[in-house]
Amino acid sequence: MRDALSKILVRHGVSDSSVIVLTGDHGYELFDSFRSQCPEQFINAGIAEQNMIGMAAGMAKIGFRPYIYGLSAFIPMRVLEQIKIDLAHDALPAILIGDGAGLVYSHLGSSHQCTEDIAATRAIPNLEIYSPCDSRELDLCFSSARESKTTAYIRIGKADRGEVHSNDIHNWKKGDLIKVADADEEANAVGTLKLAFIATGSMVRTALNLKINSFTGAEVWSVPTLKPINRDQILAISEKIRTFVVLEEHSVFGGLGSIVAEILSESGRSNVLRIGIQDRFSEKCGSYEYLLKEHQLDENSISIKIYRFTSTTA
Repeated sequence: MRDALSKILVRHGVSDSSVIVLTGDHGYELFDSFRSQCPEQFINAGIAEQNMIGMAAGMAKIGFRPYIYGLSAFIPMRVLEQIKIDLAHDALPAILIGDGAGLVYSHLGSSHQCTEDIAATRAIPNLEIYSPCDSRELDLCFSSARESKTTAYIRIGKADRGEVHSNDIHNWKKGDLIKVADADEEANAVGTLKLAFIATGSMVRTALNLKINSFTGAEVWSVPTLKPINRDQILAISEKIRTFVVLEEHSVFGGLGSIVAEILSESGRSNVLRIGIQDRFSEKCGSYEYLLKEHQLDENSISIKIYRFTSTTA
């Protein structure tokens, strides 16, 4: 998705001179094309992320459209107070880009892994939250954030999990879930486990793999917008699906699993299995795939959790 992000930044910068890209000394190669084509619209604010948010707020107040880039561990986590007071309080139209969300900076340890950003930003008013699963959803999220009249945070996992959507997405409204796979009705007819995977970001690809390899009777839904989210659509899905399996590369506290559980519980419905990062830091450094296994977010571990959950709730 980084290549797609680079192209989006160039496209927006070339077409709109008010777009200013700010970075906290990260993403050099990512910005090569942008700096070449829009040299006057790029600012490296250095390792001073809190000051960078203040700069962006000032620019937004005089008519610029700041795009603020950093690793998710720093944007938004290091600058939450500045996002809250400098940007969101006045609903300033700035776009925060958090790259490397989740576990993908695996070798750099817990200081650079970011598994709590959704929970930390959800409670801030006037702040939209996006979590695209591939390049097409990334384009969709940027278009939505640009049209917004408030602050937006776009959460990007750096790992390339491959494209989920084979075609451009049409007739989508902000907050909507996107169905990426239907249940195999023939499998359902012979008693295959029927459930709905509700996933966001990198875990949408995992959900698709699980459906193909183990749970053919499952639907798969992608959630590119975490705030706002279409509550009525989730309730409508729950009318025909008994069990929700929510997948996210984020803490089980305060993320997509919490959002879905809150919506369903307030309507007297349940049977939600939240699969994400448990209440702990990574114990060891290693590859991205290794850390997915350590946190039981690999396909085998998830399958075991689903079978255990459904056997106790049947």
